[in-house]
Amino acid sequence: MNDTNSIEPVTAATVYRAYNGGYFKTLVSPEQTDGSFALLEMVLPQGAEPPSHLHEHEDETFYILDGTVNFRIGNKMHTAGPGEAIFAPRMIAHEFTITSSQLHFITLLTPGSFWGYFMEFSTASATVPVVKAPAEVPPADFLMHLINRLNNQYGVKLV
Repeated sequence: MNDTNSIEPVTAATVYRAYNGGYFKTLVSPEQTDGSFALLEMVLPQGAEPPSHLHEHEDETFYILDGTVNFRIGNKMHTAGPGEAIFAPRMIAHEFTITSSQLHFITLLTPGSFWGYFMEFSTASATVPVVKAPAEVPPADFLMHLINRLNNQYGVKLV
């Protein structure tokens, strides 16, 4: 059992990561929580949404800071805007469509292992990256690598 008197306070990271036409920064990494969760602040442009998928290992919670988004979780549709939260449980297919020009949100990954995917498929940026929809579809070999990593490393299945 941890001695609560020796626990270091969790502090937010300051490094931005360019990701899928937008960016994120890690607020709390899984290393800081012994893998319990990861907390990311993200900004994505309209058109940068993932396809329908499910997570075998994680629950995802989304808290909207700015913009609007439509979620499909299982067979249910949800619309969310600033100040609203959406929960996507593991093993339930979900997807979202950004209905504003961009979406600024916090995402909570529990447990935090899926954070590794975001780190693997992003690049560090010393400044806030410009947000713009991806101009072209990535090459087929990159997409196959991405799908392979999602399936085999992170337990995410496209549906």
